[in-house]
Amino acid sequence: MKKYTLKKSIFQKEPEKTSRQFRVDYRNELNTAQYEAVTSVNGPHLIIAGAGTGKTRTIVFRVAYLVELGVYPESILLLTFTRKAAQEMLRRASTILDSRCEKVAGGTFHSFANSILRRYAPLIGFDSAFTILDQSDSEDVVNLLRTQMRLDTRKRRFPKKQLLFTLFSRSVNTRETLKDILTGDYPQYLTELETITQLHANYTEYKRQYNLMDYDDLLVHLKTLLEKNQKVRDELADRYKYIMVDEYQDTNRIQSDIADLLASRHRNLMVVGDDSQSIYSFRGATIRNILEFPERYKDCNIITIEENYRSTQPILNVANEILKRARD
Repeated sequence: MKKYTLKKSIFQKEPEKTSRQFRVDYRNELNTAQYEAVTSVNGPHLIIAGAGTGKTRTIVFRVAYLVELGVYPESILLLTFTRKAAQEMLRRASTILDSRCEKVAGGTFHSFANSILRRYAPLIGFDSAFTILDQSDSEDVVNLLRTQMRLDTRKRRFPKKQLLFTLFSRSVNTRETLKDILTGDYPQYLTELETITQLHANYTEYKRQYNLMDYDDLLVHLKTLLEKNQKVRDELADRYKYIMVDEYQDTNRIQSDIADLLASRHRNLMVVGDDSQSIYSFRGATIRNILEFPERYKDCNIITIEENYRSTQPILNVANEILKRARD
């Protein structure tokens, strides 16, 4: 279990000289752990960084470092929780180094999936001009199918479109069965399991028939594409030689699988996250991704960034005491 400490000054030691000349003085700009993370290049890396420890700064400087090493910016893929976060990181990296950093491929898993599927969708049975459904659109489609099955005329209570879509999305993202979800959280609808399952199947078929994808489908179909098409997987591995995933504790199993598949050839995968927080489990995120990363990558380099620049020592003392009681 990591322990947070208060960093009094970032200039506690004289920076060591490097054998290579860089425009950015990475030694002097970063603390020891940050510097190790930034200059770790090939192979799998797990960076554990809590709030206030300079996680974003570390990612930004690593982008600049890779570009300074001579890595083509277009071959670096930065996957983040929001598109705005990716844009801000690349802007900061460009400020640190130069405009080459703006050419780094950055965005969310969903935006990345969309860009890849636009090119390769025919390989999985879709037209490249597929339409993306937002949540409201998806709920309307579910409601249409619900009406076609005459479920809206039943005397017995049946879930509304919002809940039905929530069930379908949760099942996809968590890999839980509809039966398990209903048993755990909506036992009043267990008697409708067979009908709900059929409705889900109809929803899936409707989307394929009309060349539609919802947000969950973007991830599901990208994973399918990577799993079933070695040539495509190799092409993407050749294009993206260095992959970084931010907020890894908030990824779901599908996103974790996608990152693994993209890095399956070169294995240059760096994931950054905090193993002491996970707040998006309701959307399928699982802390197991970050906890089990060393099991999937036995040779991974684990770097813990603990020096805190945001809080005072009394707050850190309380946080550390609470963390001692965490089971994982």
